[in-house]
Amino acid sequence: MERQLRLMQGNQAIAEGALYAGARFYAGYPITPSSEIAEECSHALPRLGGMYIQMEDEIASIAAVIGASLAGAKAFTATSGPGFSLMQENLGLAVMGEVPCVIVNVQRSGPSTGLATKPAQSDIMQIRWGRHGDQSVIALCPGTVAECFTLAVQAFNFAERFRVPVILMPDEMIGHAREGVAVPAPGELPVVNRKAPTGDPAAYRPFAPDADGVAPLAAYGSPYVFHVSSSMHGSDGYSNNDPVNAERRIREMHEKISRHRDEIVLTRAFDTEDMEVLVVVHGATTGAGRAAAREARAQGIRAGVLQLQTIWPFPDREIAALGARARMVIVPEMNYDGQIAGEVRKVLGAGADLRRVNRYNGTIITPQDILDAMTRPVGNEEQP
Repeated sequence: MERQLRLMQGNQAIAEGALYAGARFYAGYPITPSSEIAEECSHALPRLGGMYIQMEDEIASIAAVIGASLAGAKAFTATSGPGFSLMQENLGLAVMGEVPCVIVNVQRSGPSTGLATKPAQSDIMQIRWGRHGDQSVIALCPGTVAECFTLAVQAFNFAERFRVPVILMPDEMIGHAREGVAVPAPGELPVVNRKAPTGDPAAYRPFAPDADGVAPLAAYGSPYVFHVSSSMHGSDGYSNNDPVNAERRIREMHEKISRHRDEIVLTRAFDTEDMEVLVVVHGATTGAGRAAAREARAQGIRAGVLQLQTIWPFPDREIAALGARARMVIVPEMNYDGQIAGEVRKVLGAGADLRRVNRYNGTIITPQDILDAMTRPVGNEEQP
């Protein structure tokens, strides 16, 4: 079957990518700039035999998503900054319960209500560390409308494959952009379903990992009766406060991600074979970064681009490999203090010529902003 070429909005592409991946449950509360995802799902899910529920708030939304996932559905929600803040406690429950689900956070300018319709990339650290306690998550960031579709599919695949909540983190610009998209045909992209238990239901242990580090997951209502709790629990799902058990469980939750790190970390490199300047981009800065690199080459500066599609786990090895060959690294991002730049600095060390390009007033970073950073005097490289 041939691909269908369509004009799509980023949020629309996310919703359709989720449906392509097999999502059949959506619970959410409208919030700019993510509301188009809910709107799309309200029309499409009933036609597919799925369920759409508008909840009373974001706390209830993520709770419903967790319940639907444990009942066997591929489930997701979409929100923006204030709503994402409200979801943190129950998102921690999803981490502890190893519940596969997808949360879309279409980032907007803050703090608080902030510039509710304007773009930002300032939730990066909240996405990684917003919940209390030791925990690890997977977070993906599309840089085009087409990637909104494909990374939505990938988000569900990772969630199902590793029994984890996955966060898809476009910014407002990408969520509201419209581009021509060659929509993948049914069956073209792989779709992963969670691993189901086999054998005697009485012997089922919902948190006993297989050799790949991931435990099979039954569905509520099946012959496999099991218990999920927010408290520290053993492999049987029931509370267990023994220090040896707690250490093992925390380690298992981290290692099922870290041991598959190379499968999870997704990046794209452009014109890096002979580059002297590396531009590290994500989300809406991808287009500006690539345009700046093309113009730089026209001016005799060999610039290359590394796009981060996975933000967490952080692509430290990929940045280290390319950064070691560059005399200068530029990190454009729509936040005040350089949340991605700080991670890049950790990778490259204090001696690297790292230049930040920051914008935090609800307007976009332009190719010229990035070109200007290439010619700033050495010593001003850390100025936003």
